[in-house]
Amino acid sequence: MRKTAANLLAAAALATSVATVFAGTAAADPATGVTPRAIDIVGVGSDTTQAVLNQLSTDYNASLTNPATPRLYSWDAIPAGTITTKTGATAITRPNGSGAGITALNANTSATVDFARSSRAPQPTDPTTDDFVALAKDAVAWAAPAAGNAPANLTTQNLKDIYTCTVTNWTQINASLPNATIKPFLPQTGSGTRSFFLTTIGGGTAVTPGACVTSGTQENQGSDPALADVNAVVPYSAAHYIGQVYFGKGSGADVQGPLTIRNVDGVAPVDTVNKTISSAFAATTYSRVVYNVFRDAEWTATDTHGTALRAIFGKGGWICTNGAADIKSFGFLPLSSFACGSVTHS
Repeated sequence: MRKTAANLLAAAALATSVATVFAGTAAADPATGVTPRAIDIVGVGSDTTQAVLNQLSTDYNASLTNPATPRLYSWDAIPAGTITTKTGATAITRPNGSGAGITALNANTSATVDFARSSRAPQPTDPTTDDFVALAKDAVAWAAPAAGNAPANLTTQNLKDIYTCTVTNWTQINASLPNATIKPFLPQTGSGTRSFFLTTIGGGTAVTPGACVTSGTQENQGSDPALADVNAVVPYSAAHYIGQVYFGKGSGADVQGPLTIRNVDGVAPVDTVNKTISSAFAATTYSRVVYNVFRDAEWTATDTHGTALRAIFGKGGWICTNGAADIKSFGFLPLSSFACGSVTHS
């Protein structure tokens, strides 16, 4: 894999947050009654970036004055079922997560899907014809109920031991902790947050979750009743958490619920003063770039469609020049003008 992503992880900003979500709403899918046109640009995939893409879509579309210019739309990862993404498109199963979004991108044409949201970097198994276009910075930590048995900090080795089921009781972490069985949770297979977290706690090689791990929770939704268990542990996007807790970007099921985000290796993921990802955590291996993925033939095309894609997502495009406020308000860190819109391949 080309190492473009490694150059994108610059500094950001620290501390564990125990806060209450403010009132707010999060747009979901194209607005009721709006069916994207065949010429419009439509994305699917990652849960982590769906809300910020909804906002960027709204603001980008509001900036347009020519009705012939393609609009931008983004379909959320849930609820389950089928969606018809744009006029004339073939109905598809709604992609839930980065992997499912990338699969949908490669299984269809621009008549159905133009891009996939991805919270993970390219993998060797991805088609080399996929272009991962950098959007913003995020980081992944872990969360647990505020009134639960988990400590304020776990090391990378602790997390690896928990998710491989080598350690199953809190007393194995520290004798002063409650004598209780740890209950680790993961998002569904195909989740970018899941794959990134498992690879990071494995030191660059994805660990295989043990039999004690429950898979299938919707990522970044602390409202899941299973996560209220006093022994629950789950990976969590720091940016998504910040958006939920500090900027009122969560609503309905998309809230942190009883969870608070916790330290890794003694480093707090959230700067509670500046309400952003901490600079110290952004410098660890737990920080990541999030992307939008395109078919290379369309991304590089000189036709109207390719030009529109680059004008929105590329270097010097609308998102890179006008999207910083939206990106920050959802907890993410804007990329530099050099990094934003840059392309990475598997």
